[in-house]
Amino acid sequence: MAAQRRIGDRIEQVVGQRADIEHEIERGEAEQPAGQSLRRTLVWLAITAVSLYLVAPSLFEVLGAWNEVDRLAPAWLVAMAALQGASLVCLWELQRLAIHTRRWHPVIASQLAGSALSKIAPGGGAIGAALQYKMLVQAGIQRASAVAGLTAANLLTVGVVLALPVLTLPVLIRGGVDSSLVEAAAIGLVVFAALFAVSALLLATDGPLAWIGLMAQRLRNRLRRGTPPLVALPDRLLHERDRILATLGPRWRRALLATVGRWAFDYGTLLAALAAVGSTPRPALVLLAFCAAQVLAQIPITPGGLGFVEAGLTATLALAGVGAGAAVLATFAYRLFQYWLPLPLGLVGAAMQRRRYAT
Repeated sequence: MAAQRRIGDRIEQVVGQRADIEHEIERGEAEQPAGQSLRRTLVWLAITAVSLYLVAPSLFEVLGAWNEVDRLAPAWLVAMAALQGASLVCLWELQRLAIHTRRWHPVIASQLAGSALSKIAPGGGAIGAALQYKMLVQAGIQRASAVAGLTAANLLTVGVVLALPVLTLPVLIRGGVDSSLVEAAAIGLVVFAALFAVSALLLATDGPLAWIGLMAQRLRNRLRRGTPPLVALPDRLLHERDRILATLGPRWRRALLATVGRWAFDYGTLLAALAAVGSTPRPALVLLAFCAAQVLAQIPITPGGLGFVEAGLTATLALAGVGAGAAVLATFAYRLFQYWLPLPLGLVGAAMQRRRYAT
């Protein structure tokens, strides 16, 4: 009860800052000149083209596995689709809580369209977020709430996935007892439960987050002695954490649970893909492969980490004991549901938006 009161006091303090935060974010939205925007687009196109050329062999190898899909049992394909659907529902719930709306339609339509655009456009993350923001505003969501909510949801989503590899380290040190997907699923449940507990601690208390910031600051300054030292990183982390709390308000636990669920169901999709190809990998390294794929997906050089994820996931699955052919097919099956099928769903989202807000 005492801990809950402390959390409640903190939320009361930061919720009062929400109007100022939203105003600050909204005021910072300034459209760039057309020439500058064009130059930036051309630069991104060039970087994307070069990057895709470098990873093309791995990408084509994975895409070439499409003619082996008939090797996968239909039941596993249905399971992968259901797990990815559950992952999407968790993401929609997170955004709905962050934007402070009870309506599902604008969140679903805008997320599907924005996500699809981010997977095909150079520097797609920013472009997809801009499209989702515009669709939310068109649906009647206040501009400040849309900006603050999407920012908080993205920060929480990325923060959780970046913390996942750290919690995977003890699992790697321990190693797997049996080479089975059952153990891989059990290990994943433990790690994601620990991820929720650690994330809740960092959101609710100052000490651990400030300590992490201080250690990161010291490490960075030691590695880069020739540059000006980094200062006040702990305070900056606490400030960003408070901005997230200010946006989420007292429903931050539900938002955190939805965030962890979003990645847990995604991990389940990878396990289903491995089960579909009949693989028995090392459980601890399967989780490492998943972490590597999610970190590579955050690289903005190619949309959605296209090419980088395929190359990294295939390599780490092979390291986990999956045969070369099975690793390629499992990667294709996972990316089919995680990357490719959401693209046509973007058209569904755009049609949903157009049908309800035709003007």
